[in-house]
Amino acid sequence: MNKVVPDHAADVWVKLEGGNPTGSYKDRMALAIIEGAEIRGDLKPGMTVVEYTGGSTGSGLAFVCAVKGYKFHVVSSDAFAKEKLDTMRAFGAKLEVIHSPSGKINSNLINQMVDRAKELATKDDYFFSDQLNNADIIKGFEKMGREILDQIDGSIDAFTCSVGTAGAFMGVSNILLDSDKDTKIVALEPASAPYYSKNQSDGDHHVEGIGLGFELPLLDKNNYHEARGIDESEAREMAKLLASEEGIFGGTSSGLNVVGAIQLAEELGKGKTVVTIAVDTGLKYLTGNLFL
Repeated sequence: MNKVVPDHAADVWVKLEGGNPTGSYKDRMALAIIEGAEIRGDLKPGMTVVEYTGGSTGSGLAFVCAVKGYKFHVVSSDAFAKEKLDTMRAFGAKLEVIHSPSGKINSNLINQMVDRAKELATKDDYFFSDQLNNADIIKGFEKMGREILDQIDGSIDAFTCSVGTAGAFMGVSNILLDSDKDTKIVALEPASAPYYSKNQSDGDHHVEGIGLGFELPLLDKNNYHEARGIDESEAREMAKLLASEEGIFGGTSSGLNVVGAIQLAEELGKGKTVVTIAVDTGLKYLTGNLFL
C-alpha cells in the first residue's frame, strides 16, 4: 500500500480476495469443504448440506452447492449484512434467520446458530459441513498461503489477520512458517471481544465473520506469537480510508486487518515486509452504515 502506511513503517502488502466468485475468500474453504466430503463419501448426490454462517461462508457454500447440484440449508442471523443473506437466497439456499436483539455478534448468538444447525443435521440425507470443526478449510486456505509466497518478492517478516473459524489464519501461517520459521504471526480480533488477547468471552461487536468469543477448535496456539485486539471504530474508519485512498474496497474485518498490519509495520520499521488480507468486497456492506 502506498498512502495509508506511514513513511517510517515497514512495507504492507494486502492480499485482495474480493474477486472470488461470491466476493470473499470464504469461497476457497467452501470448495474445500464440499470436495473433501465428496472424496470421503460423506456427501453424495441428492443430499442436503447444512451449515451455520454469518453469510460469507454460506454464500460460498450456496454457490458451490448450486454448481454441484446439492441443496443447501443455512442457519444465519439478522446481525449480518443483508447482502450476504440475499446472496445465499439467490443461489437457491433455504435460509433460517435467528434474530439478534442487539443487532450485534456474540458467543450466545453463534451458539444458537450452531445448535440449530446440529438439530437440522440429524435429518436423513443431510450433511453437516460444520465449519468450526472441519479441517478441510485449512487445506482450502493453504493454497492462498502459497500464492502469497509466489507474489511477494523477498522475505515476509510478519503476517497478521483476524480469526473467525481460524481456517485462513492457520492455512496461511502453516505455509509461511514452513517457508521461514522466523516469520512473525499475529492473530487479530475485535478489542471489545478479546477472547484470545485478554481471555474474555463476554464481549460483543459488529465485525462480521470474526471474534466468535470462544475457543476455536482449529486454532493452534503454537502457530502464532501473539493475539491482539483492534478497536472496531478504527477498523471501520480504515475500511473507508482504504476505499477512498488506496482503492481497496472491503468490509470491516479487512479494515481491522490493515490496522493490525500497520501497527506491526511501525514496530518493525523500514526495510521489513508485513502481509495481511482484504478478505472480501465492500459491495457486501452497502446497505449498512459502514460507508456512510
